[in-house]
Amino acid sequence: MALAKDYQSVMARSNDIQKNALGLDYADFEKSPIAFDYDELMTSTGYTLDEINRIQGLYGVGNTPLLELRNITALARKYAKPGYGARIFVKDEACNASGSFKDRRAACAVAHAKKLGYKGVMAATSGNYGAAVASQAAMQGLKCIIVQECYDSNGVGQPEIVEKARKCEALGAEVVQLTVGPELFYSFLSILEDTGYFNASLYSPFGIAGIDTLGYEIAMQCREKLGKDPDMVVCTTAGGGMVTGTARGLKKAGCDATVVAASIDLTGLSMASDVDFNKKSCTTGHTGFGVPYATDPDHSDVPRSAARPLRYMDRYVTVTQGEVMYTTEMLANLEGLERGPAGNTALAAAFSLAQELPEDAILVVSETEYTGAGKHIQPQLAFAKENGIDVRFGDPKEDKPGTNLILPADPGLMKYKEADITRFRKSLIKKAVKKSGLAPADLTEDDIKFLIAETKTDEAFVKETLAEL
Repeated sequence: MALAKDYQSVMARSNDIQKNALGLDYADFEKSPIAFDYDELMTSTGYTLDEINRIQGLYGVGNTPLLELRNITALARKYAKPGYGARIFVKDEACNASGSFKDRRAACAVAHAKKLGYKGVMAATSGNYGAAVASQAAMQGLKCIIVQECYDSNGVGQPEIVEKARKCEALGAEVVQLTVGPELFYSFLSILEDTGYFNASLYSPFGIAGIDTLGYEIAMQCREKLGKDPDMVVCTTAGGGMVTGTARGLKKAGCDATVVAASIDLTGLSMASDVDFNKKSCTTGHTGFGVPYATDPDHSDVPRSAARPLRYMDRYVTVTQGEVMYTTEMLANLEGLERGPAGNTALAAAFSLAQELPEDAILVVSETEYTGAGKHIQPQLAFAKENGIDVRFGDPKEDKPGTNLILPADPGLMKYKEADITRFRKSLIKKAVKKSGLAPADLTEDDIKFLIAETKTDEAFVKETLAEL
C-alpha cells in the first residue's frame, strides 16, 4: 500500500524516516523531554579523532595550511593603541577538495553511509555543504541528491545559492531547487523516504565529529609554528557546526583559547519570508540562522542536533554585510588571497577584535572558502541594487539590513558588535522548557545538568532563569 505523501503525513513519519536514513535511533539517548546524552550521541559514531583524520586524508580533506596575514595585521595595528594588535592567522580551508571546511563533515558522513551499505546520500543545504557532499559522494562511489532552498515566489535565486547549485551539479549531484518556506524539509523527507538514501545531515554526529580535526589542527599547527597556543579563535556561525566542532577539537588538543562566534547582522529580516528572502545580499553566516540555531539547536533535519554552539562559544559578535564585502577585497588586495564570504565574516570581526589584544597574542580565523561566480562581491552588490538596496560607502553603524549596504569608507570604521550571549542562554533555557511541556518545578536533576552544559553556565544561572518563567 502506497504511503500518503501529503505534508502532514510525511512530517508525521519524520522520526521513522530519519531513523532509517541515519542508521541511528535517537530514542537511545533521550533522558527526558529536555535532556539527552549528548556525549554518548557523539561517542556513538565510533570514530576516534585518528580514524576521522585517516578517512579525511584518503579523500583530499584536512591538514590545510595556517597562513599569517601579515599585511592585515599591520593595518589593524594602525588603529590599535601602542603595543596592541594581535597577529592574525587564517586556516585556509579553501584547500579542501570542494573548497570549504564542510568537506570535513562530508568525508565522515559519506564514509559512514558507504560503510552501512547505502547506495546514495542526501543533504538539505543552500550552502557549501552541498558541494562537499557531492564531492565526497563522487570520490567514494555513491549517488547524491542535494535539496536547496533557492528561490523566492517569483523564481528569483540569489547569486550565491545559484553558484552553489552549479558546483553541486558539476560534481555529479542531482540538485532539487525549491522556493523559500516549509516545503524544504517536507520535500527532503519525502525524497529521503522514496530513495532510501543516507541523510548526510549537517547536524548529525558524523558530520559534527568530522570538524573536530579542524580545531585540533589549529592548536597543533600554532604550537609547531609559533611555540604557543592561539589566544583566540574566531568562527563564522550559522547552524553552529563550525563553532561546535572547532571548539571540540581545540579541547581535544588541550587548548583553552577563547572561542568567538561571528555572524552577519541581519536583524529584522525573516529567513522564512518570501519578501525578505532576497533582501539579504549574501547567504553566509548570518544571524537569521545563527541566533535561532544557537537558542534552539533541535529545529533541524534530525531529532537532536549535534551542533550545540552555546555549549562551546565564549562570545558572540556581529558584523555587517558591507564590512564582510570590504574584508573580501582587503584579503585579496593585501594578502593575495581571493576567498569567499564565509571565512571573511569571521575575518571582518577578527580585524577589530585583534586591536584589543596585545601584539604577541595569536588570533586565528578558523576558515576560508572558495569563491567565484555568484559568491563574489560584484554579483552580490549588483543583486543588492536590483532589489532596491542602497549601496554606498560610509559608516557601517548606519547599516539597516534590507534597506542599505554600507561599505566602510575607512578600515578604522570597522568594528564588531557584541551580541548579548546571556540573553541567548536564557532564551535556550526558556525554549527548551516550553517545548517540553514541563513546569519549571518538574525539571529533574538531569534536566538541570543538561541546561547547565547547553548554556555553558552554572546551576545558579539556570535556576534564576527558570524562576523568570
